[in-house]
Amino acid sequence: MDIKLSEIQIVPTKPKDGLVGFVSFVLNNQFFVGDIAIYTKVEGTGFRLVYPAKTLFNGLKINCFKPITKDAGEAIEQAVMAHFENLMEHSRQGKGNYHDESYAPAEN
Repeated sequence: MDIKLSEIQIVPTKPKDGLVGFVSFVLNNQFFVGDIAIYTKVEGTGFRLVYPAKTLFNGLKINCFKPITKDAGEAIEQAVMAHFENLMEHSRQGKGNYHDESYAPAEN
């Protein structure tokens, strides 16, 4: 199965404890996926995605959703990071903002 992301939207946050933003997207034109956090990697080079989890009343954490194959996770990360890096580059140049789709990369 091919992984296709569209309507990628990134909301940058004021960096805190590695958190730099949140991303949402439509997966394969069938599922809206949201509330994925973008964090800096512990090594300090690059970024990683953190998928949402719920904490139950007894403290047990369960995943809301996440990729279950390495290929799916890498495809999602690659598409999101390309969009995020493009956003950051335009921000550094003073062009556009995260609502401006004129610089969005081609859909994967």
